[in-house]
Amino acid sequence: MIRRYLRHRRVIFSFFAVFSLFFTLLLYLYSGGLDAASYYLLIAGFLFSLWVAIDSRSFARRMHMLDDILQNISAVRHDFPLPSGPLEEVYQDIALELFRLLNRKTSALEAAHADQLFYYTRWLHQIKTPIAAIRLAMQAGKADSAVLEQELFKIEQYVEMALQYVKLQDISTDLIIRDTDILPVVRECVKKYASLFIYKGLSVSITGDSFTAATDEKWLAFVIEQLLSNAVKYTSRGGVAITLADRSITIRDDGIGILPEDAARIFEKGYTGTSGRADKRASGIGLFMVHEIADRLAIELSVESVPGQGTAVRLALPCSDSLTNL
Repeated sequence: MIRRYLRHRRVIFSFFAVFSLFFTLLLYLYSGGLDAASYYLLIAGFLFSLWVAIDSRSFARRMHMLDDILQNISAVRHDFPLPSGPLEEVYQDIALELFRLLNRKTSALEAAHADQLFYYTRWLHQIKTPIAAIRLAMQAGKADSAVLEQELFKIEQYVEMALQYVKLQDISTDLIIRDTDILPVVRECVKKYASLFIYKGLSVSITGDSFTAATDEKWLAFVIEQLLSNAVKYTSRGGVAITLADRSITIRDDGIGILPEDAARIFEKGYTGTSGRADKRASGIGLFMVHEIADRLAIELSVESVPGQGTAVRLALPCSDSLTNL
């Protein structure tokens, strides 16, 4: 502590030593003896020692407080000793602002970690189902190729969803917004899910004329695929009708529909609703991702559903004039 104090006040100590030596020399030369010089040194030394005693005690107290803060970085303004001047006050403000910034960064990292843990826990639970189905089919010696194909397709989709979820955290770096012909995108998505429609005996139709919209083709396809996946999952008979009209894509199914109490929450992360809880395979992530991506692509998303009759999801896409606003 003494060494720290001497280093802290080295300028004052040096100034006092030089000034005392100079003033003592003047007194000696002009007073004609050592008495006046000795008297001055005695008085000056006593007063300076008194100041050092008071100042060093205050310094020690302040250093102890700062050391305590350093050992337990949870400082708020009242934890700091009162600033001795405007310069020290600025230093304290800088330290507090850095602490707040660190807190925000730490909170963001913790939230991101919790978010990823939540997702991958759900994802692992979800992907176990098709893996278990394949294993059971093989153990029973009934590894029907159609069944295996569907379960492998599900695994592929879950893996793709996981990759897209990671990219979604910083989607702005992955977006390529340009004028896109919508009908070919829809057809490719339907083609990708054709085996599922055939396997479940569901019909699928595409009606309406194509149009051009300012969007990212890959991310739009992911949104459509997620909606098709949900439509197939919750539809046991009938089919899915896709309509292109008024710069929008409407995907309508003949499935079980959405209960009124679930309708307002279907896009919340992790919310599976009554149907999802009954299905046991729902993660509550797919529609959340649909909502997030639609928001980034300036797509207006709306849902209409009647329990027991089906659900219609409408994607209203931006026109080419909106390209610069995305």
